[in-house]
Amino acid sequence: MGSEPTILSVAALLWLAGFLILGRIRAQGPPPLRPPRPVRQASKTSSSPQAGEPAVSIIIPARNEAHNLPALLLSISAQSIAPLEILVVDDASADRTAEVAVKLGASVVASQPLPEGWRGKTWACHQGAAAARGDILLFVDADTWFEKGGLEHVLASYRAGALSLGPYHATRKPYEQLSAFFNLIMAAATVPHGLFGQMLMVDRESYRCVGGHEAVRGRVLENHYLAGKFREAGIPVNSRVGRGAIGFRMYPNGLSELIEGWAKGFASGAGRTAKPRLLLIVAWLTGLMLPLGWLPSSALAWLVYLLFAVQLLILFRQVGSFRWYAALLYPVPLAFFVALFAWSFIRPGRQVTWKGRSFHAG
Repeated sequence: MGSEPTILSVAALLWLAGFLILGRIRAQGPPPLRPPRPVRQASKTSSSPQAGEPAVSIIIPARNEAHNLPALLLSISAQSIAPLEILVVDDASADRTAEVAVKLGASVVASQPLPEGWRGKTWACHQGAAAARGDILLFVDADTWFEKGGLEHVLASYRAGALSLGPYHATRKPYEQLSAFFNLIMAAATVPHGLFGQMLMVDRESYRCVGGHEAVRGRVLENHYLAGKFREAGIPVNSRVGRGAIGFRMYPNGLSELIEGWAKGFASGAGRTAKPRLLLIVAWLTGLMLPLGWLPSSALAWLVYLLFAVQLLILFRQVGSFRWYAALLYPVPLAFFVALFAWSFIRPGRQVTWKGRSFHAG
């Protein structure tokens, strides 16, 4: 085992790697692009968009989302521009999902029975895309919402191909701080040429070219596999963190939901991350751990620890409203991340249950 000064010097060097991650994911404001053209709201008397207007269909896969839909649908209605249509695909919900969607102005697509080999979300997205009339498809999860001017930001950011923004994680309870490393590493592994699972904007032709969600029908992390399909087809893929444009609150119903949610396939997602980026992340995480063994007695170890804590405060705030104590007490969320990551990787059969359905987390 190396000496304390040597190991802490290595930790300080690895601390610098965190700024490479920061540079990659730093939240950006609206880009200095052309203003988006006005998008016409569909009416009962018209069935096609006017010439020259981008026709955007928002598609929301929803299974038992009556409690989440109001925030999303009201945020869309509050935007300065309107989509051509809003389609909520009701995936065999047992609650008032369809009723809430209609009441708040969306059209409901009743899902057909789930075919063999499909996952619920990919089947819902596939049906939504088939029903949509727009030339541009915007898939968003039901537990997201657009910030003021957020939809305009998304449209101004879009050029061609596939665009994805990672929603900013709104945290409200102490246990939600345990998601900090998951959100951060998800963003670091995705930006700038991957896809986040919560939001995808793509033109219909690019979507058709790669086979749409049918091409990834059995995948838990369909976003990772879709990104690969787009890249293989030479279709541009761009992503960024969505602070100021789109937000969400992950797993608000307690620690068990948080564990179950992150266990769906986080380890599998790591396996889809580009190797140089994965090595950078692993090296930086190793640096976070190095000073911990000397903390009780070493002033140098405390200095390195505090450097990491300050860095983490900056990094965490790029991806969510994480509290200062999540950074200051970072060994706690870090240990949780490492333990859950390991468990999701090695658990027998890697079977998980989500929203009443069991599937293989791959």
